[in-house]
Amino acid sequence: MIFLPNSMKFMRKGLAVLFIATAMSVARADSVLLNVSYDVTREFYKEFNVSFAAHWKATTGEDVSIKQSHGGSSKQVRSVLEGLEADVITMNQAPDIDILASAGKLIPSDWATRLPNHSAPYTSTILFVVRKGNPKGIKDWADLGKPGISVIIPNPKTSGNGRYSYLAAWGYALRLPGGNESKARDFVKDVFGNVAVLDTGGRGATTTFGLHGIGDVLLTFENEIALLQHEFAAEGFIAIVPSTSIVAENPVTWVDRYVKKHGTEKVARAYLEYLYSDEGQEIAAKHHFRPINAAVQAKYANDFPSIPLFSVEDVAGSWDAAQTKHFADGGTFDQLYANK
Repeated sequence: MIFLPNSMKFMRKGLAVLFIATAMSVARADSVLLNVSYDVTREFYKEFNVSFAAHWKATTGEDVSIKQSHGGSSKQVRSVLEGLEADVITMNQAPDIDILASAGKLIPSDWATRLPNHSAPYTSTILFVVRKGNPKGIKDWADLGKPGISVIIPNPKTSGNGRYSYLAAWGYALRLPGGNESKARDFVKDVFGNVAVLDTGGRGATTTFGLHGIGDVLLTFENEIALLQHEFAAEGFIAIVPSTSIVAENPVTWVDRYVKKHGTEKVARAYLEYLYSDEGQEIAAKHHFRPINAAVQAKYANDFPSIPLFSVEDVAGSWDAAQTKHFADGGTFDQLYANK
């Protein structure tokens, strides 16, 4: 047995402590983010995450890995309120993020002022998809309420996609000559009377229409249409651009309580800021989200049909008003759908 002098024992102990401290420091340099998002952004964020991780490594020398969680927007927010520790949340409507401030106290109420364009780095809109040859001759919103048309729209109670589709139909009816609230109500009742399946989210609706062959027309975001046409190329699905539609803003934020808990505030903020970079905007455009960067908009102009768009505020005054009037329990949607 070899006995070490006390000084050497202390030196070896000190080196061991230094090694452990260094290892812990390296471990802390590697970050893990959880992005909780709505259900039709899977492919976009899969590519974006790789790009951001490379950017972060080149900029800071640190590694970062990003985990994704997807589902109907309202369901996703409830999961965060119930304890899913999202570092960032990327939604398709502000009310779902507002809940994290009002009900969960997880973020400040002024979260939308922390990033440009009200914290919405890209937008989208609702278009139609019909089957090969468009056998039912569907061209515009008015066709969706006709007898014999089977419509696929996700549930507005659980899906931002569904809420935008509902409000787009309502806004279309309001803008018709002689349009008013009563006529809009009747029209939306007719449209949802033709809805064959109310999936909880947009991806579920895509599966119902594309994989299961249910419905004559699907209402969904532009990026989902591009994916559907790619994945089911043999089906010959056709995108229909109606005469008008609604602008869908896609806000994002970091979740203050959890980034502080995880020590990820710096990287979480950088992750969302990268959405506004030229690289982030390019990836968004490639995945058929409308970029807000003017140069990238111009580059991809042919990928996005020019269509008159109105806002949620134009239709309902505000998202809060829309939620209270249309989508709260016992609201207009419940009344119309219960009596379809």
